[in-house]
Amino acid sequence: MDHLLTPAFRAFSAELGQDPLRVQGPGGNTSIKSGDVMWIKASGTELANAETAPIFVAVDRNAAKAEAGGVGDGSCKTTVLDPENTLRPSIETTFHAALDWPVVAHTHSIATLVHAISPQGRKAAAEKLHGLPAVFVPYAKPGLPLTREILKRITPETQVVVLENHGLICCGETVAETSAIMAEVETRLAMPETPRAPTSDGPARLGFERLAESWMAFDERVSALALAGSYYPDHVVFLGPALPKSDVDQDRPVLLIPQQGVYLRAGATPSQRAMIRCLSDCLGRLPADWTPQAIGQAAEAALLNWDAEKYRQALAERS
Repeated sequence: MDHLLTPAFRAFSAELGQDPLRVQGPGGNTSIKSGDVMWIKASGTELANAETAPIFVAVDRNAAKAEAGGVGDGSCKTTVLDPENTLRPSIETTFHAALDWPVVAHTHSIATLVHAISPQGRKAAAEKLHGLPAVFVPYAKPGLPLTREILKRITPETQVVVLENHGLICCGETVAETSAIMAEVETRLAMPETPRAPTSDGPARLGFERLAESWMAFDERVSALALAGSYYPDHVVFLGPALPKSDVDQDRPVLLIPQQGVYLRAGATPSQRAMIRCLSDCLGRLPADWTPQAIGQAAEAALLNWDAEKYRQALAERS
C-alpha cells in the first residue's frame, strides 16, 4: 500500500518543508492518491522530514471524500486504514480527498501570503496568474469549512487555488507536474523585500531572546500591522492573536516592543520561531500601498478553541 510514497513524492514534500518561504514548521501538507487509497501528511508532523520519518498516514479516500460532503465530523480520524497508526490525518484531509488530482500540495507560501492578505494583492495576483487554471477562495476556517468554500469554486480543470489569508494549493497528475505548476506560481508571485527601517541595538530582556526580526519594531507601519491583528491561521495557532507589546499576560511567546525589538520567550518551540520569521518575511515584502486585512477576532477565537489545533500544537511542542 505504501508503494504510492515514491522517492519523488517524498523528495518533493521534503523540499517544500525545508524552504521557509513555502512552509513554516508543521504547516502545509501533501497527498498522493490512487483508487481508494490516499496518503497524506499527518497532523503536527513536518514536511521537512518526509524522507527521514513516517510522517504520512493512509486513509480511505472515499470515506474522506464522504466527510467532505458532510458525512462525519470532517476530521477524517475514522478514515485511517491502519488501526494501529495513532497519527491523525491532516486537518485539511477533506479537500485533498475531494480534489480529483493524484498529487496535491498545500503550502503557506510567503509569495502567496503577501498577495492573499490584502484586496490590492489579490487583484495583482489574479493578473499575474492569468492563463493558469486558478481560482481564489475567501478565508474560511481550515478543515471542513474551507473545503466547502473550495468545492464551490473549482472546476475539474482547476490546478491552482489561492486561499485568501491562508496560502496556496497546487494539483497535478504527477509529482513532476504538481511541482512544476507550483514553481510557476511562485515565480509569478515572487515579491522582493522592501527596504527595511534602520535598526539599532535594543535592550535585553530577562527570559527572552532578541531576534533578527527586530527590524519590524523599528518600522512604524509594520509594527502597527503586527500589533493590530493576525493575517493567517498558523500565526494564531502558534503565536496567538496580534503580537503584544508588553508581557502583561506572561505567557505569549513573542513580544514586539516598538523602537526596542522583537523578543522570543525562552523555551519557545521551533514552530513559534518559524512563525515569527514567517511574519517578518511576509510583512517585509508588503508594498506600501497594499492594506492587509486581519482575519478578525471571531476567526481567531475559532482557531484558539479548536481541538484539532490544540493537538497539532501539542505535537509541535514535543519536537
